[in-house]
Amino acid sequence: MNTLKAMLLGTLLAAPTLAVADHITVTGEGQVAAAPDMATLMLGVTAQGATATEAMQANATQLTAVMDRLKAAGIADADIQTTGLQLNPNWTQAENQARRIDGYTADNMLTVRLRKIDGLGEVLDTVVADGANTLNGISFDLADPKPLMDEARKRAVEDAKDRARQLAEAAGVQLGGIESIIEGGGAQGPVPMFRMEASAATPVAGGEVTRSAQVTITFDIPDAT
Repeated sequence: MNTLKAMLLGTLLAAPTLAVADHITVTGEGQVAAAPDMATLMLGVTAQGATATEAMQANATQLTAVMDRLKAAGIADADIQTTGLQLNPNWTQAENQARRIDGYTADNMLTVRLRKIDGLGEVLDTVVADGANTLNGISFDLADPKPLMDEARKRAVEDAKDRARQLAEAAGVQLGGIESIIEGGGAQGPVPMFRMEASAATPVAGGEVTRSAQVTITFDIPDAT
């Protein structure tokens, strides 16, 4: 009997001790949407010529007219930037003959910021009429995204608190103070669609832009043992 008691006591002493976590860690998310007030265009001119010089000169003539039109529309010099310039030979090859150069193509791309998007469709139409024949995309954003981002952070924190309260209630414990906060996220939402149709002015749908925030918060559980 004494031997049996000794064996049971040894087994109990060797069993692992169960510890209760003394904190809850949750991740909260917040997102806010607003109408954009700024657009960025990527447009340019592609021109051809029999020689490299002719191609570059034709391109320069058309691009100068496009840039003059942009400035006449109230776009500042600081919002017009050359972001691509290329000059390439046009290769051709007849049957049983060596390749040869048949003229040149000059490409010049601009990135243009429009801080007033009400007349965006008209701007597109006029620059195309003046020689812009390449459009590589359009995106929308906010000139000052900070207020939207601030609100997204607040919503993320509230979401984290709400999740922590639900977990604590489900676990039957009291929720204590905040031990740590780690921020993440901040991604921009989907880019709105760009539509072109036959009309007096190219219709452009600005849609909405979003800012999202993510926070990971660790809460204390004061009664955990």
